[in-house]
Amino acid sequence: MSTRTGPQHYPGANRDHWYQSKFGGDRMEVNAIVLHTTEGRSLPGYQGGASAPNLTAVPDFGAKRLRWYQHFDIDISSRALVNLRGGVETNTLNVCQVEFVGTCDPERHTKWRTSDLPHIYWPKAPEWALRGVAQYLAWMHIHHHVPLRGPALWPAYPKSAGNGGGQRMSHERWNAFKGVCGHMHVPENQHGDPGAIDFEALLDFARSAAQD
Repeated sequence: MSTRTGPQHYPGANRDHWYQSKFGGDRMEVNAIVLHTTEGRSLPGYQGGASAPNLTAVPDFGAKRLRWYQHFDIDISSRALVNLRGGVETNTLNVCQVEFVGTCDPERHTKWRTSDLPHIYWPKAPEWALRGVAQYLAWMHIHHHVPLRGPALWPAYPKSAGNGGGQRMSHERWNAFKGVCGHMHVPENQHGDPGAIDFEALLDFARSAAQD
């Protein structure tokens, strides 16, 4: 099977926080994307890269745009998922991982909003932020043939943690999955991010961008 057949760097992404030279990673041919939220307000350190995704999207509120940071090539496995022994592969199963700076936790959102701390609450993300993500999804669809589709269930956090919302994939479904999903859908993981993001709007924006 061929690997790494498309462009490996997302256009315009900053590569000052590059971890591939330290951690390597498996060569892949990406056919899926996993969406995460950082649950913070700035670019994480990712334990020096030990838990880093392929890319991070950081909101620039003044410019109303996302600023992208790339940590691993598109077709190199990153490190943001739990991978248990004896089960399925997660990080290395042809998946490109993206972290969105912000939160999916309504309690954290309320706390930050009360303190006037700028942030994105991703279940109610502004249109400019969703369109910024959609541009990335469209690029991945065009250049890496990732289908613009995904799971039907995107329950709100904290119901989405564990399998409280019924969205977590079985091993069989995960092994066969191609498209866009959340951390909360990946087996062997308990995280509930990105919660009730407006996935239908995100796909609509991405499909429109892919046609431009």
